[in-house]
Amino acid sequence: MKRLLVGIAFLAFVAFVSKTACAEQMSGYVSDEQCASKGSKSAKASDWINPKAFESCAQKCAKNGSGVVFVTEDNKVLKLNGDSLKKALPHLGHRVSVSGKVEGGTLNIDKIASIKMDAQEKPANDVEDKMHDHH
Repeated sequence: MKRLLVGIAFLAFVAFVSKTACAEQMSGYVSDEQCASKGSKSAKASDWINPKAFESCAQKCAKNGSGVVFVTEDNKVLKLNGDSLKKALPHLGHRVSVSGKVEGGTLNIDKIASIKMDAQEKPANDVEDKMHDHH
């Protein structure tokens, strides 16, 4: 019986370690779908995100019904599940560091924290200017 309990405890520990080991650490941006799709042709998210305008734009677009998404540094757009959306909303328009798991194009956030955006005068191209024509 004692061996069985030790075996079960070991399996539970391995399952816990495996679950936490699968979590990815990444950085990116909490954006809205409209802005993210307009900037989707860029190689990197920082090519179209202007730190001076990004927060207000993402918040306006989300307020007008554009869904909230996570954009990776290499400009891949990931959807957020319900719990992740709640965690991400306070960071809308921010560059963030997240730990979580990507499953089927959806990011399940465990932890999220804002990080400083690198300042730039303008994006590398005029994508952001064009996507703000709707404001």
